[in-house]
Amino acid sequence: MTRIAIAKGDGIGPEIMEATLSILRASGAEIQMDYVDIGEKVYLNGNSSGIDAAAWEIIRKNKIFLKGPVTTPQGGGYKSINVSTRKFLGLYANVRPCVSHHPFIETKHPEMNVVIVRENEEDLYAGIEHQQTDEVVQCLKLISRPGCEKIVRYAFEYALQNNKKKVTCFTKDNIMKQTDGMFRQVFNEIGNEYPDIEKEHWIVDIGAAKLADTPECFEVIVMPNLYGDILSDVAAQITGSVGLGGSANIGESCAMFEAIHGSAPTIAGQDVANPSGLIHGAIMMLNHIGQAQAAEKIHNAWLKTIEDGVHTQDIYKPGKSSILVGTKAFASAVIDNLGLKPSILQPVSYTGSSALKLPKYVRKPQKTKELKGIDLFFHWTGNSPDALAAKLKTIETAGIELSMITNRGIKVWPGGFPETFCTDHWRCRFMPARDTFIDQRKIIGLFLTATLAGLEVIKSENLYAFDGVDAFSLGQGQ
Repeated sequence: MTRIAIAKGDGIGPEIMEATLSILRASGAEIQMDYVDIGEKVYLNGNSSGIDAAAWEIIRKNKIFLKGPVTTPQGGGYKSINVSTRKFLGLYANVRPCVSHHPFIETKHPEMNVVIVRENEEDLYAGIEHQQTDEVVQCLKLISRPGCEKIVRYAFEYALQNNKKKVTCFTKDNIMKQTDGMFRQVFNEIGNEYPDIEKEHWIVDIGAAKLADTPECFEVIVMPNLYGDILSDVAAQITGSVGLGGSANIGESCAMFEAIHGSAPTIAGQDVANPSGLIHGAIMMLNHIGQAQAAEKIHNAWLKTIEDGVHTQDIYKPGKSSILVGTKAFASAVIDNLGLKPSILQPVSYTGSSALKLPKYVRKPQKTKELKGIDLFFHWTGNSPDALAAKLKTIETAGIELSMITNRGIKVWPGGFPETFCTDHWRCRFMPARDTFIDQRKIIGLFLTATLAGLEVIKSENLYAFDGVDAFSLGQGQ
């Protein structure tokens, strides 16, 4: 018997959760349920995280969390429960199977069977943002070696366990050569450990186009957080409905399971919501805790229900021998079909399914790190890069020289174009002159002279080489 934490959620959450739990009970799944309160009511009671200490205690004790969709109130500094839960519990892998059920659910892609494996903790979802000038805000994109290794290895191990023959990586490493470049490098390195699995890489924009056009070309796709968030919804929708998709969030010790859709408050309480997404989340949960027999029974019963034409309003098509039902009736139909299998759709078999056991990350030997220069960012309201360069030339100190100015990443000095629009946010790169060196004391001196000259430094980034390889981007056009 496995104890799981249950949160009904907001909007349609309580309805689809009750439908899902009724199926779990009828299936004979060996689980005990501890309920926790999270979401809108907790937010509005003054808790900006939407989840209190008592709920955290139960979730962390049980380690398995089945969650309904949650409404995050607008404004007020409220933080997303989904993001907080994934990060606090170390749920680094988001897994979303996207399968077409042609001809019973309308889709342009009848052969689609794609699993999106999305990194779940870092990238732009670190949520580190600042307004730096009147006109410019920034969001830091953080990619770590451990984060890349864990998610890429998970994707290959998932493919191995589920008899998938190909793993594809999506990045934008032609532009973000350091961050996405690391993700692709790790993909190549770890991929070499799986010689029997086909590996391929796509730049995310053309990869997304290919996914939307011919998804049958993909089996498992692994990608950083933001791309995975967007494209897993796209992939789910082109199977026929985003409302069908379930999601697993997997960590080294804890796991959370949910539907991929939101709380849909406009249809709450009307008995019209499709519980299928949460049902599929619960099926993934059962496999994770080693109850493959119950998972298989529920999934095949769901397939039989869809094949019988018992459909909720989001997938119902009049005139196609289908029956329009509500949330409760759909759950009842699935329960009636427990023990049965579809005759046209492919039945599922989960024999031997269980949680993946991945090795813990082992930190690599430390590289030789060399300080090569510094980028200082200034809030400056002038328009002429040449005028700014003249000011900056007056603060050069101890053999540290201005080498480049960019504006929004585009090189505007030396040799910029007058057509380039410049805002009030300037990156100014200082490098040591020939036969000199740079250290932290010289950098502090540069800060001081800039401040005394009346220039406002809003940010700095040290420029390093690791094992002799420069680890910083050039200016666009440099």
